[in-house]
Amino acid sequence: MNLQQNKALRGSLLLMLGAVIWGFAFAAQRAGMDSMQPISFNGIRNLLAGLCLIPVCYWAESRHPEQKPSSPAQKRTQLRGGLFCGVFLFLASTLQQAGLVDASAGKAGFVTALYVVLVPVFAWLLFHKNPGNWIWLSILLAVAGLFLLCVPVGEGFSLSRADVLLLGCAACFTGQILSVDHYSPMVSGVRLSRDMFLTCGLLGTLLSLFTETITWSGIQQALIALLYAGVMSGAVAYTLQILGQRDVPPALASLIMCMESVFSVIGGALVLGEHLSSRELMGCLIMFTAVVLAQVSPLLKRQGLKKKAD
Repeated sequence: MNLQQNKALRGSLLLMLGAVIWGFAFAAQRAGMDSMQPISFNGIRNLLAGLCLIPVCYWAESRHPEQKPSSPAQKRTQLRGGLFCGVFLFLASTLQQAGLVDASAGKAGFVTALYVVLVPVFAWLLFHKNPGNWIWLSILLAVAGLFLLCVPVGEGFSLSRADVLLLGCAACFTGQILSVDHYSPMVSGVRLSRDMFLTCGLLGTLLSLFTETITWSGIQQALIALLYAGVMSGAVAYTLQILGQRDVPPALASLIMCMESVFSVIGGALVLGEHLSSRELMGCLIMFTAVVLAQVSPLLKRQGLKKKAD
């Protein structure tokens, strides 16, 4: 295995670990909504994530001073990346919460995770990055698995106002993933993550001041949920995304990250005692198959080219 393959495998494992953390954050986020409103919860958790990463930045740059932006151009790129990623993350999380008011959790999970399709489509249209036939097949399998996992038997699937909001959420997550793919090779990954969270957190907190009521007692009751959602699901998992995407193409990255839906179901079973139906188990199996196929697709492609050459 060459150096590039080692980096790609390491990046894929970092993304998968991030998906595990996001999946198990479902219970924490649901608990937080018992005492706080959604926009203020999102705002505070993202501010907490950004603040946690400030000392991490100082520590990382003390060990690797070359990671600190020195020229004005580097500082502008760093700031621009944090703003773009933060705005997309803020829009995605806000639209998701608005859509959840009227949509079932399963349907919301399926529509939101459609970024697994939108990422390669947008990358192809905007940057002419064709992920290849095997990745497209993996994406189709992932969508089928998501449908089995998230949409119950007999539930209608008509386009409603909530669905439009959730499709907007999926589009914004697509923008966030593509922004990370664009900026992460050019800037410090930890700094980019810090600036993204501070931008998202400030926007969410300011909006909540005009639309919701924030109480100190509500924050205290949701403290454990805020800590997990802010530190683990936020600071840790999104930093893993930024570091992992440096060496993984955006189409494959989105495919790995949509495994969050699988781990949310597994987390619900382990933490909350929820039971997996045969339909959900089949959806998980299909999604795992899709990710494995995507991982081995470069090998399959090389074998196909070798056969043609012979």
